[in-house]
Amino acid sequence: MAVAAPISPDHIAIVKATVPILKERGVEITTLFYKNMITAHPELKSMFSMTNQDSEAQPRALAAAVFAYASCIDDLAQLETLVERIAHKHESLNVQPNQYSIVGKYLIEAVASVLGNACTPEIGEAWTAAYDALADVFISREQQLYTAHVYWPGWRRFKIQQKVAETSEITSFYLVPEDGVPLPSFLPGQYISLQVFVPQMDHMQPRQYSLSESPRTDYYRISVKKEKGQSVEVPGLISNLLHDKYKEGDVLELTAPAGEFFVDPEEDESRAIVLISAGVGLTPMISILNSVVNVGSHKLVSWIHGVHSSEARPFSNHIRETCAKDANSNISPNFFITSPQQHDVQGIDYHFQGRVDLSQVDPKSGLFLDDPRAKYYICGPKVFMKDMEKYLKGAGVGVERIYLEVFGTKDQWRPPGHSGDGLDTSKGTDSCIIFFSMG
Repeated sequence: MAVAAPISPDHIAIVKATVPILKERGVEITTLFYKNMITAHPELKSMFSMTNQDSEAQPRALAAAVFAYASCIDDLAQLETLVERIAHKHESLNVQPNQYSIVGKYLIEAVASVLGNACTPEIGEAWTAAYDALADVFISREQQLYTAHVYWPGWRRFKIQQKVAETSEITSFYLVPEDGVPLPSFLPGQYISLQVFVPQMDHMQPRQYSLSESPRTDYYRISVKKEKGQSVEVPGLISNLLHDKYKEGDVLELTAPAGEFFVDPEEDESRAIVLISAGVGLTPMISILNSVVNVGSHKLVSWIHGVHSSEARPFSNHIRETCAKDANSNISPNFFITSPQQHDVQGIDYHFQGRVDLSQVDPKSGLFLDDPRAKYYICGPKVFMKDMEKYLKGAGVGVERIYLEVFGTKDQWRPPGHSGDGLDTSKGTDSCIIFFSMG
């Protein structure tokens, strides 16, 4: 993690002393912050999920983030993984250094407004120093990421070359660059940010989608589930627009691939990996699986996926065929189906009935629990990921070998040692970005 600008011991003590206040009034502070900032800078609407703003999810997420930062300000190494994740997502939204000063101004003003006379000059000074230090960390790391993508600055126009219905709810979009310039490679498991114009909002809105194919120079593929959303007024806003309004030949805007959830099949030295997913959470796993196969890796792969029915599982034939090839006998499938139909054949369409239960998977050939270097990649709903992680930890797998593709904020900003006593983020947003968000 980039080194933060020094914060004086006095400032650290003052910030840590405000932790109880943040726990009590954090959401009030961040709600006012977003309201004032977006009112003064409406151009920033295109960087935020306005759905999450309206549902108050994003203010809760930011309040949890600020609470965690204050709690760990004397040992920021505890937040290193989260800072890296956020830096990648800021990069994917093309966040620029000058925007941090805008955020800082309205955040500190919101603190002062909510606390009133309780916000002494010393508290204001301490929090200004703390914010500046954190901003420096992000600006430094994000600059490194931008430098690596100097060939692709900002948003780039892509045409939808093909739309393919994978299931009744999931559609794949094959996206080709409008400028015809060959696409750069990426690390399997990474995502792109995509933005589209939303008529009912009259501005652009971004979302992130995992790339669902191994790296190619001619197209990127994303596979999008048509979400029902959290409100009748805006049901799964962007996913519904993509499914219902965008057709082959239409143009979208993308930023370069980003993300810290990936497998590099040529550099990764682990002998075995376990890919665990549920529902549409298999999209980054498909990219990883295809990449391992394409490079001719001898890595052992266990594919574990759960879905309600075989009809709801995307890429079913591709996965079965990939696992069945003699050359790829090192890939073992473990399909879970909650409700098998009469035509489903056990051993072909599914292996286990019910939700994903790792205790049913062979501990050696399916989970590689006897291999101290095996790595585990998990993607799916938040509760699912927590359950899978809990089981693996209980089976003796170190946390350093477990990787989660986290698109939500719930619990991930809880400071170490504060389990259960942090801010209530039960209405957490579908974004783990501190200041700039998409859902």
